[in-house]
Amino acid sequence: MTVSGRTVLITGAAMGMGLLYAERAVREGAREVLLWDRNAEALEAAAERLRGLGSSTVRSWSLDVSSLAEVSEAAQAVLVEAGAPDILVNNAGIVRGKYFWEHSDADIDAVMDVNSLAPMHITRAFLPGMIDRRTPARILNVASASGTLSVPKMSVYTASKWAVIGWSDSLRLELEEAGHGHVQVTTLIPSYIKTGMFEGARGPLMTPLMEPEYVVDKAWTALLDGKARVQLPWTVPLGSALRGLLPQPVWDVVAGRVFKVYQSMDHFTGRPAADPAPAAPATADPAPAGQGTRTGGEA
Repeated sequence: MTVSGRTVLITGAAMGMGLLYAERAVREGAREVLLWDRNAEALEAAAERLRGLGSSTVRSWSLDVSSLAEVSEAAQAVLVEAGAPDILVNNAGIVRGKYFWEHSDADIDAVMDVNSLAPMHITRAFLPGMIDRRTPARILNVASASGTLSVPKMSVYTASKWAVIGWSDSLRLELEEAGHGHVQVTTLIPSYIKTGMFEGARGPLMTPLMEPEYVVDKAWTALLDGKARVQLPWTVPLGSALRGLLPQPVWDVVAGRVFKVYQSMDHFTGRPAADPAPAAPATADPAPAGQGTRTGGEA
């Protein structure tokens, strides 16, 4: 599958990895590139930048993807103006990095709504059109390596990404089983990425923080190829395999003392409170230090 002449919709598209996906779509000749993000100012700046890169029609919608009402309204506008997208990238994500009992009810709701429920509601809004059109279509769901391994100080974020992985891969199988194989689903499962979302976090042993451009390139290629899963870097599938093979007490020693997975969030700070409001859909107020908010999901 190629992007040329097709419609691409990206959430969390105003900056970071979302903007990198959008740039890739424009440079590869997409007919229309549709941008969703909460930060209206950054979104408009991104749209203007993208219009200067190629001939794609670039449209933008400012909305909070944690609001089902806003998602439904924006999706209806997209269907009327551009039709169902050929490629959907569920990229927006947020994190709250602290012990579970330090989360407020609002923290829990925000993380689960943005990371888990929003991709489901957004995909549900467009999937019937993608199925009925009977032409090749692709969905990329951004999960996280923390959705495969337990990590202290990431309990709610980890739960949200476990949900994404289970839902995304089940959706892939359902589409195949129902005879809708022209719609293919890819799940991206990366470790920490240098986007600022996980500022202060340290990658486990042999797991360096990855450059956003590298991850986007791998994910984009896998998306177009219809690959089911992308795990980055190589230590992510290794960790998952060891976790499944080793008894829990042994795994706790390996993860905690050898790979240092359990200590990876010890120095997490997130985006500083003084920074401008982030691009990703989130709660109504900017995240204070220690509560990172950014496009894309990683770790």
